[in-house]
Formats: sequence, C-alpha cells, structure tokens
Amino acid sequence: MKADTHPDYHMIKVVMTNGQEFMTRSTYGEEGATLHLDIDPNTHPAWTGGSQQLLDRGGRLSRFNTRFGAIGLGKK
Repeated sequence: MKADTHPDYHMIKVVMTNGQEFMTRSTYGEEGATLHLDIDPNTHPAWTGGSQQLLDRGGRLSRFNTRFGAIGLGKK
C-alpha cells in the first residue's frame, strides 16, 4: 500500500449552536481545532421533522385537482 494515502484523523472539538460541545475524530483543521456549527441537528427541521407546509399557487397540485378532482378517489 502506498504511504501517505490515508487522511490524517485527529481529535477536534465541535460546538453546536446551543453551546453544547463534544470531541470527535475528523480530518477538519489541525489537532485540537474547534468547529462551530451553523446548522444544529437538534433544532434544524431536516433532522427534527419540523412542520412543512404545502403552498401551491396555481401549480401542479391545482392543475391536478382541476383535472381529476371530480373523480372523487380517496374521498369518503
């Protein structure tokens, strides 16, 4: 195996947006560097399943409903 092909893993400190800190191994920066997160997995909707609204202003959903809304599939 060739020498120097693997990245240098070292310990860094990760600081979340709420101030929580933890140590992890990474290739980021140098040994002992601090990584400040801009997007926190504890609060971001992508990880927490936050509320999502479907806004449709005359787009696909409206066209679909005008075409097939009279069929009544799925309505009870």
